[in-house]
Amino acid sequence: MTSPAWIIQKKRDGKELSEKEIRDFIAGVASGQVPDYQATALLMAIFFRGMTLDETVALTRAMLESGQRYDLSDVPGVKVDKHSTGGVGDKVSLILAPLAAACGIKVPMMSGRGLGHSGGTLDKLESIQGFNVRLSFDQFKDVLARVGCAMIGQSETIAPADKKLYSLRDVTGTVECIPLIVASILSKKLAEGTDALVLDVKVGSGAFMKTKDQARKLARGLIQVTRKMNLPCRALLTDMSQPLGYAVGNSLEVLESVAVLRNRKQKDLSSADLRELTIQLCAHMLDLGKATRNLNEARKLAQKKLNDGSAWDVFEKLVEAQSGSLQQIREPSTLNISPRTVTWGARKRGYLTRMDTEAIGRILVELGGGRKKASDAVDPSVGLIFHKKLGAKLSAGEPIATVHLPAETAGTIDPATLQARFDEAMEITGARKPVPKLIFEQL
Repeated sequence: MTSPAWIIQKKRDGKELSEKEIRDFIAGVASGQVPDYQATALLMAIFFRGMTLDETVALTRAMLESGQRYDLSDVPGVKVDKHSTGGVGDKVSLILAPLAAACGIKVPMMSGRGLGHSGGTLDKLESIQGFNVRLSFDQFKDVLARVGCAMIGQSETIAPADKKLYSLRDVTGTVECIPLIVASILSKKLAEGTDALVLDVKVGSGAFMKTKDQARKLARGLIQVTRKMNLPCRALLTDMSQPLGYAVGNSLEVLESVAVLRNRKQKDLSSADLRELTIQLCAHMLDLGKATRNLNEARKLAQKKLNDGSAWDVFEKLVEAQSGSLQQIREPSTLNISPRTVTWGARKRGYLTRMDTEAIGRILVELGGGRKKASDAVDPSVGLIFHKKLGAKLSAGEPIATVHLPAETAGTIDPATLQARFDEAMEITGARKPVPKLIFEQL
């Protein structure tokens, strides 16, 4: 095995690592021979020095080969998955997986937990009482075959090196690094046995990629690596300059997802962007998986299956198959949502022209709805409900968000301090500004 210290020094000095050096280092991470401090040192070196395409492919392959690779060839139907690069209020997967399954494709979805300021699909699912994201391979395959979709976390046998590095990235300031993001996403997606992949690459203040150029660079990196590894792939650049939908926080996001799946509108709350993005992503999954003749036909099918309740029926079957509480999703008032609330309003009159969406995600972390370190527990009951979206005209003091605070016994959180941070994150001006497009482009 090549010396880990030598590999770290070589990357620190800006030199290209060989495939063997990368494979040796990642094997050491997976086995525990490479300690966390050396793994973190290489992550930081990669963060500052970057990686070539060949290095990124080698890193992806090494992480993939560090564990088991699922074979789903005996599950009938084309298997297509979606991956989001992460955002605030992004609960698309909870709606999309059952919707795509209702449209006739199989969705083997392996998701992650919250990373930095962005939420995680697994944390949302686990806010449904009893929902089991730790299925064995046989259980995963059985649910996928019977229901049409299955949603699980990364098991100990799937890309174990990525699992370790993922946790370290979250707490060492090395999340926003394209080669590391690419290798992490694709090692899991290749391991789960999907036949094709649609990527939702977020752009804006709540995304890891703040600009279109950064997001485009990430999307191209992902597509280049998937081509090298023979996985059909498509990427969409989508807006994350404000929370997606109206809910931020695990149980609250389940509540909103159920409302969308059941076609229930909420007074003064808008899920229009969430619904539209879900339909568009589903259409691309159907098109890429050749389940329809063209993208237009795919959009119509996705709209139909959401409108007629088919997606909701699949979601119920999914929750039941993975041991979740049907009562909670049928009666969302029984979800674990804190009754202790405050309202944060507009500090002045004007138009809501910009949000620092990352700051909103970090407020959720401060409330206990995300992690400051990998070992932290997540409180599913806290979060924010947004009554206003970008472009809204506001009166002074008009409510922007209702905040579900943790229980009185939960700690020493100061709502006034968090409200001050929230106020700083809201830009209110005298003139309306254009609202960013929901979908910027397709690659």
